[in-house]
This record gives sequence, C-alpha cells and structure tokens, in this order.
Amino acid sequence: MSRRTPDEVDRRIAGMDSEQLPAGKHELHGAGHFAGLYAAENVAGTEFVFGATFVILGAGIWDVVIGLAVGNLLAVLTYRFVTAPIATRTRMSVYTFLDRAAGRTTSTLYNGLNAVVFAVISAAMITVSATALRLIFDFPAQTEAYPTSVGFIVLAIVFGSVAVLVAAFGFNALAEFASICGPWLMVMFATGGIVLVPKAADEALGTTVVSGWGDFITIGGDTVFTGRTPDGAEGIGLLGVIGYAWAANSFAHAGLIDMSLLRYAKKSWYGYLSATGMFLGHYMAWVSAGFMGAATAAITMQSITVLEPGQVALQALGYAGFAVVIVGGWTTANANLYRAGLAGQGVFPRFSRAKVTLLIGGLVVIAAVFPFIYRGYLNLVTYAGIALVPIGGILFAEYWLLPRLGMTRYWARYKGVQNVPALLSWGIPLALAAVLLIAGLAPAYYLFPPVWVLSTVLYVLFARMMGAADGYPDGEADDELFAERVEEFHTHQARKTHTDVDTRDRRTLTRVLKVVWVVDLAVIVAGALVVLLASADLTAYEAHRDRFFVIAAVGTVIYFLAAYGELRRRTAHTRRTLSRHDDSSPAGSRPAG
Repeated sequence: MSRRTPDEVDRRIAGMDSEQLPAGKHELHGAGHFAGLYAAENVAGTEFVFGATFVILGAGIWDVVIGLAVGNLLAVLTYRFVTAPIATRTRMSVYTFLDRAAGRTTSTLYNGLNAVVFAVISAAMITVSATALRLIFDFPAQTEAYPTSVGFIVLAIVFGSVAVLVAAFGFNALAEFASICGPWLMVMFATGGIVLVPKAADEALGTTVVSGWGDFITIGGDTVFTGRTPDGAEGIGLLGVIGYAWAANSFAHAGLIDMSLLRYAKKSWYGYLSATGMFLGHYMAWVSAGFMGAATAAITMQSITVLEPGQVALQALGYAGFAVVIVGGWTTANANLYRAGLAGQGVFPRFSRAKVTLLIGGLVVIAAVFPFIYRGYLNLVTYAGIALVPIGGILFAEYWLLPRLGMTRYWARYKGVQNVPALLSWGIPLALAAVLLIAGLAPAYYLFPPVWVLSTVLYVLFARMMGAADGYPDGEADDELFAERVEEFHTHQARKTHTDVDTRDRRTLTRVLKVVWVVDLAVIVAGALVVLLASADLTAYEAHRDRFFVIAAVGTVIYFLAAYGELRRRTAHTRRTLSRHDDSSPAGSRPAG
C-alpha cells in the first residue's frame, strides 16, 4: 500500500465519524462511571425472565448460590482480562477494530448479526413491558408461544412503535432518563424478593418467620430452586448454572462488543467494575426474581412456566411492580434498538442511523407480539454468544497472538486482500457448534468457551498460511502516522471540552433533591424488611405487605420526581457554567474553529 502524507491523513480524520476514531484522553471516564453503567445495564426487565428460567430449568438452591457466583465471576474476569485490555490499548469500538483487522465482508456480516441479536433483545423487552400493560387494560394472559388476544397484539404494536420512534429520534432524552433508573431498579428487585420470602416460608416451613440462613436455604430448596423442573425431571445442575451465567453476556465480553464501552475507561482494571452488573443484576436480581416467580405461582395457583413478568411484579411490589416491568423493559428495549440501528448502519452505510432503526424497528414490533421470544430469552442470548464470540477470539488473536508469534497485526489490510482466515475461523467453529447442538451432543451453555478457543487457534494457523508472517513496513508506518495525527486531533478537540472547568453543582436545592431520593430508597428497603422480619403469621404478613405496596408506589413517584429534578438541575448548571466560561475567555485563548 502507498504511503500517505500528514495532510492526507488529516483530511481523512476530519472526514471520519467520531465513532470510527480511537477515543481521546479527554473523552475517558473514571471508575464510578463504569460501575454505574454496568449496574444500570444489567438490572432490567430481563431479570424477571432469567430468574424464572432457572426455576423452570430445575436448578437446585446450591446450584444457584454457588453456580451463579462462579459463572458471574468468570464473566467479570473475562471482561477484565479479555475485553478491557484490548479496548484500553486500541481505544477503538469492536466495529472499527474488526473493520481494520478483518475487512469489509467480515465486518458487514458481523454488523448484520449484531443487528439481529439486538433486535431480538428489544422485541423481548417490549413484550415484557406489554405483560404489565396487559394487566392494566385487563387483556387475557398470553400463555402460548403465539399471541391469543387481539388486544395484546394492539398493545404490543403501539408500545413497540413508541419505543422505536424514541430510539430513532429521541435517544438522548431517553438515555438521560434511563441513567437514573439503575438505583431504583436494584432496590425494587431486592425488595420484591424480600417481600415474598415470608409467603415462600409459609409454603416450605409452615410459618412466615425466617430465623436465619438455614431457613432461607430450606425455603429456597423446597419451594423455589428445587433441583427439579416443574414436570419433575432432573434439573440442569451446578455446571449448567455456571455455564448459563458465564454465557449470558458472552457476546459482550468474550465477543468483545463491550470494547465500545470500555475504550473510554482510563485503566484496564475497570473491567472488574462489570461486577456491579454481574452480581447485582445477574446474581441478586436473578435469585430475587426466582423467589418472586415461585411465590407468585403459589399465590395464583398457576404454573411458573406460564407466569408473566407483570403478574410476578404485581404480587411482589403492588402497583409499583407495573412501573418496574414497564420502565425496565422500555429502557432496555430502547438502548438495544439504538445499538441495532448502529449495527444496521454498518451494513447499510448510505442510510442514516434513524432510518435503519425505523426499518429494524418495524421487524422488532412484529416479533414483540410473540411471547415465545421473551420466554426463550436465556437460550436466545446463549445462542447469540455462540454466534458472536468467534469474532472475539479472532480479534484476540489479531491483537495479542500475531505480534508475539512474529506475525503482523492488520496484515490483510496492509496486503490489500480479503481476510479469508477470519471468515474461515468464524464459520468452522459455528458449523461444528451447530452439529453438536442438532445432534444433542452438548448443551448450548457449554459451547461458547470451546468455540472461542477454536476460532483463536484457527485464525493464527490460517493467518500464518495466508500472509500474516510477512512484513509490511509501509502499512505499519501509515498506521503510526495515523495514530500520531489522531492524537494531535484529540489534543485540539480537548481544548474545546473545558476539562479544567469545575462543573459540579453545589447548590442547596440540588443537594437536597439527592438526599430526598436516597432517603426515599432507604424507606422502601425499610418497608420490605418490616414485611420480612415482623410478620409473625399470615395475617400480619398481609397487613405489612399491603402497607409496603403503598410505600413502594408513593416512593417510586417521589424517587423519579427528585432524581430527575436533580439530574435536570445538574445538566443545566453544567451548560451554564461552560457557557459563562466561553464568554469570559479572552478571544486569543479560544481554540481556532
């Protein structure tokens, strides 16, 4: 490939979308940002589905207690040692890195598959939210894989259409709102499980009083995670729970999709902060949702296999439960619709993200009317992991292994050829995984680690055979020049971002609003603990539970009024501060352009 001049590189950089450039130092975030991000991302409407799924799969109580701990720890370690180091060294999104390493064909296929995965997640979340709205409008329960109520179909279509339009045209406002939902969702999931423990205790022990950890294990083993499926078959066991927990986010960590988030981390150890999502969402919330589902099944005299998230939330949290399901499903659906639009734009670059989002959204709305999508959500994300993690293995090999084995990173682009090794190393493991699944030789939750390893090994072997062992000094020199000019570009951009300006809002009312919502959440937790600890019998339990329902409903209203008010004040204060700083800056100190 021919050498480029600095002016040519600068023009190229100026014409690139910011998403295609490595992140600059002025764009990096601290540890607290990622701790909150992962907590908010992984405590959502999906947790109702996951918790009930482990009950349906027949996991035992110790399988869940130990298996979720091990599986989620493996997920955190994968974030830390696989995703975060590549993200913080390249500062690229996975889409940009893949395009540079594997070329247009592979990245187009990958973007297309990502669009499908995120669309399915969005459809499932719209359906989850619709189960709460169904109860509000008193439409029939959807117990089949297909819709059985015209009212529910209309509801899902209307709700889904609103979600699509917001994702396409109003995502910034939604993202602002979603950022305050995390603390509330965590509290509501925890308290929902707590409130239903006495009811589960009465089923298992004949008393609503729980005297310690031993009683909790007995309750969980007898009424929730029994080790048997609802049909009486043997459950998935410890390894199954570990596999599902590790595989649930495999496309994000082993598949490197979360490079797009972690490229903004100051340090690679921020990968450990994924633990807030894995252990608050994929441990605490899953266990709590399992208790909620099992107790609701006992109260309503229905099988947990046909219970809807809206029914479970109503029994655990009263009317506040409707808000949990609707908000949790809506914010997750919109975030993933946005991602689906970005991925789809990679397939159809001539169309705007909004247009692609609308196109994908139409298919999502149609899919959302079918309940089987959310009921099979755990298997769907597991299959998604199997389909996407080979790309993570290929990129891991490209970044780490090729240079250490004397080969050249980005060799296919330097050579000007299609990266056939990437396509082969993706396709062969997928074909073998499909054979194993179809033949029933291995369950899905065991497959993503061997698929990842095989794709990594195959890529190294094929790449060596097809040109990676050669040297490409001109191409490497061009990339070094590109990196230097990008750094200079970011230095110029940093002068416009006012990173040295203190924008913290120390005004009294803003601080008071924060105190209000923190105390409000504490009151909701206290109300749930009263139900757990002060219910001597069923009569007392029902009285305390009904009181908690009022506390949770009123507390939810207060929380969002105070939290959103604080957010708006802080945002407005930041804008005014930066505006005043611009107005007071000497003309000569302002950056050109």
